[in-house]
Formats: sequence, C-alpha cells, structure tokens
Amino acid sequence: MNKIIELKNISKTFGDETVLDNISLDIQDNEFMTLLGPSGCGKTTTLRIIGGFEYPDSGDVIFMGEKINDVPPHKRHVNTVFQKYALFPHLNVFENVAFPLRERKVPKKEIKEKVNKMLDMVMLSGFADRRVTSLSGGQQQRVAIARALVNEPKVLLLDEPLGALDLKLRKDMQQELKNIQKNTGITFIFVTHDQEEALSMSDTIVVMSHGKIQQIGTPSKIYNEPVNAFVADFIGESNIVDGVMQEDFRVFFGGQVFECLDSGFEKNEPVDVVIRPEDVDIVSPEKGMLKGTVTSVTFMGVHNEAIVDIDGFKWMIQTTDPVEEGAYIGIALEPDAIHIMKKSEYSGMFGDYSSFSNELDELSNPEGGEEE
Repeated sequence: MNKIIELKNISKTFGDETVLDNISLDIQDNEFMTLLGPSGCGKTTTLRIIGGFEYPDSGDVIFMGEKINDVPPHKRHVNTVFQKYALFPHLNVFENVAFPLRERKVPKKEIKEKVNKMLDMVMLSGFADRRVTSLSGGQQQRVAIARALVNEPKVLLLDEPLGALDLKLRKDMQQELKNIQKNTGITFIFVTHDQEEALSMSDTIVVMSHGKIQQIGTPSKIYNEPVNAFVADFIGESNIVDGVMQEDFRVFFGGQVFECLDSGFEKNEPVDVVIRPEDVDIVSPEKGMLKGTVTSVTFMGVHNEAIVDIDGFKWMIQTTDPVEEGAYIGIALEPDAIHIMKKSEYSGMFGDYSSFSNELDELSNPEGGEEE
C-alpha cells in the first residue's frame, strides 16, 4: 500500500496543556485506521489537524507527498463525519446528500446518479424524500456518511460517529462502516474510546495516551502483544504482575518459574507479566501452579467472571466452568498465555483487580470521605 497521509513530529498545545507531544504517524491508502484512547489523549485533536480544523504548533502534515499545514479544510481531499451528524433539518434525505455536489455546481443528472448510488450503498435507497428529522439515529448516521462520501474524498474522518447510538445499533453500524470502507476503497480514520469498536473494525489501531502514541499495530497484535501496562489494560481485561525474566523463555512470578514464549530480555531483568483472564485455566489446588480463593463471581452470559485472591493480588479469571465464591482453587497457565513486557512509566498502575472492591466501597459510601 502507498502512504496517503504522513504526520511528522506533530505537537500541539492549548494554553499550558500539551495535547500532542511530537507524534509521527503514517496512514496508508485504503486503510481503516482507528485512533484509540481515553478522553484527553489527543486523538480528536489529531483528527482535527488532519482535517484542517486545527493547525499544529510544530511538525508537518503531508498529504500524498505535499505539505498541507496551511491548507484550509474545504481545499483538502478530506471529509468528516461528526458524532452529532450535522444534517440540515429543513432538507430531505436526497438534498442533504446532494448538498456538497450542488455547492460545486455539479450537473443535475450527475447529482441524481451520485446521490442514488450513495443512498443505495448505505441501504437508504427508498428514503430519498424523507425528512431527516423523521429518521432513526442509525438512519441519520447513514445519511451523514453518504453526504461525506458523495464527492469521493480520498480520506474520511469519523469522530466518534457511533457514540450516540444504542448498543445493538452501534454493533450493526460497526460492520456496516467496515463494509462501506471496503466497497469504496477510501481511507477511513476513525476516532473512538471504545476498544471493542477498534478491535472489530480496524486494519490498524493507534493507541494514544497523554498526547503520545503508545503502540501502533493490527488488532490482534495490539491485543496479544501490548507493549506496556497502559495498552494491556486499555485493550481488554488484563492481569499484570511483577516478574523477573530469568532467561529466554523462562519468567519468575508469583513465587514460581513459568515457561513462556518471550525472549530478548536481559538476564534477571524486572518485567511486567500479562495474562488475559480468558487464558487462565482453573484446576484443583493440587494441580495448580498458583492457588487462591475466589472472592466474587459474576455471571456474564457466555462466561463467568471470577475474582481470585492469590497472595493478596486479585486476579480476574473468565471461565465457562462453574465456580463458586469462597472456593479454594488452583490455576494453570500455558506458555502462550503469558506475555512479557518491559517495565514502563505505567508499571504498577494497572492489572490488580483489588480496585474493583475499592470502587464499589466508594459508590456505596459516597460521603465517607477518603480513608486515612
């Protein structure tokens, strides 16, 4: 694939706050890229800089080989879909989609062909004469997407476009957006704080925190091989424990030595060890590599979610096996269930599910104040 957008050493501040801190990013033609992170991480500012709605304090925005730092939004081959749709309530569906074409003085026959093609693509071919105010949220979202695509931009920016939809409709639209992107061949840059959206839709995920890019990779790479504790915690649930890499393929944690698939660390290097809850096997205490007491069990539909106290560290385990609160159990870990990460500024901040009970205590005692 060819690079369509390059961000080179982009920084941006608002007042005293650094929102983007020297980030660089390559975006490929025909790619579905998602900028993922919590509120305030810089993902929307990155999107706005690509769209021309904000300008970087330093660094360059390169579009198809040309620097476009000072090019205004309407002169970029980029369109944006916002969370609140920004449709024209006084116009019907057809006229909303046709609006950018009429602004460009496109001939009427061509407008009709292009609009009908777009409405067919977003499965609204019978809705041309409807008022947009009579449509559901999902239908309005599809009108906004059709309008953004009708003048055939090279890149479509989507700023949390599914945030206002209910859960089922959001899941339906996730698949629909991916299909539209494949059918059009247009580069999509999608902003969300929802990890499930990112994992299910993206070719590439960019995980951001505090104005910096933490990791770039495919969904499976990000999930299975996070580079630090922030990424491991933000993408799915993770048990993150302190360990020591004794040598290649052997790591010590929880008072035991475990075989793993990782190498390339210094001998006896302190590391963070990540184990996903679904990769933990419950066995009898006699067979367990580690042993602990189940402190809570939550039925999640397709699995049970158990919190297990192992020497004061609270593990999360997701299992389809029956498990009872108060049970003393063993856990077993296969080598491919263990992922090793280098220590980082985020080490020790995530991965112990003791915080679950602390948060519940705070909710049940909102006026209790802080503990001494």
